[in-house]
Order: sequence, then C-alpha cells, then structure tokens
Amino acid sequence: MNKSLSRSIGFWLLLVVSLIATAIGGWLIAGQIGTMTTTLLDGTATGIEVYVGQSLVVVGAGVLAAGIVGILLTLALVAARSLVPVAAPAVVEPIDWSAQTPDAPASASAPVEVKEAPAAAEAFATTDETTPDTTSETAAPTAPSNGTDDGETTPPITR
Repeated sequence: MNKSLSRSIGFWLLLVVSLIATAIGGWLIAGQIGTMTTTLLDGTATGIEVYVGQSLVVVGAGVLAAGIVGILLTLALVAARSLVPVAAPAVVEPIDWSAQTPDAPASASAPVEVKEAPAAAEAFATTDETTPDTTSETAAPTAPSNGTDDGETTPPITR
C-alpha cells in the first residue's frame, strides 16, 4: 500500500485529538492550580476548592499525558514513514509516432487463426453415447417385501 501520511485521515485525527487533549489538560491544570493558589494565599480557601481542585488537577494531568503520548505517536509515525523507502515512479518514454511508417506490413492487425482444442470439442459434443442413461439409476425404489421375492438376497428382519 503506497499511501502517504498526509492523505491518511487516521494520522490527522490522531494529531488533532492529541493537540486538543493536550490543550484541555493544560487548561484544567492551569485553571485549578491558579484557583487553589489564589484562595490559599488569601486565606479564603474552602474544602471544596482545595480537595476538588486537587482531583481536577489529577484528571487534567491524565488528559495532558494522553495528549502528549498521542503527539509522540504522531512523531513516531512520521519518523517510521520516513524510513520506509518510497517506490520510484516508473519512467515511461514518450512514443515516437513518426517512427511508424505507413508502408510497414500490418502484422499486428492481421487476423489470427484460432484452432479449437480437441478436448474442448469433445466436452461439448452432444451425442447419445456421452449422455448417461438415467432412467434405471433414478427409478423410484419399490416397497420392501420382507424377503418373499425370488431375486432378493437379504433375509427378512425378525425380532
């Protein structure tokens, strides 16, 4: 598969989501640390601001870490893709239409004789010899006669 990263939706989605996660995580951490610092230095901090603020900082740190891991994965993909050699495009020479002369024999346009293979001819033959007689093989079976017929060789079933 010869697909560049710039055309991959997964690559761009990873990059954008990672950048958004990094920004949201940083915003959560900065906002809560700022609020906690201000209220603790003023002496007006409540238990909700301090303890909930700490929990939100931990959540923000997790989101920030996920964003950083995503950005690192994006960079690793770019580095790995740069190590994979790209196939060189095939150089096609232009066709020189002046080299073809109208006096040349048209060997390519001459009709080609096709001989039918003998096996193929036999496979499609519709003679009476090749069609099997299916009347005797597909006849409906007769009811069992408990061994009383002259030609039957199996003994009757007794209990």
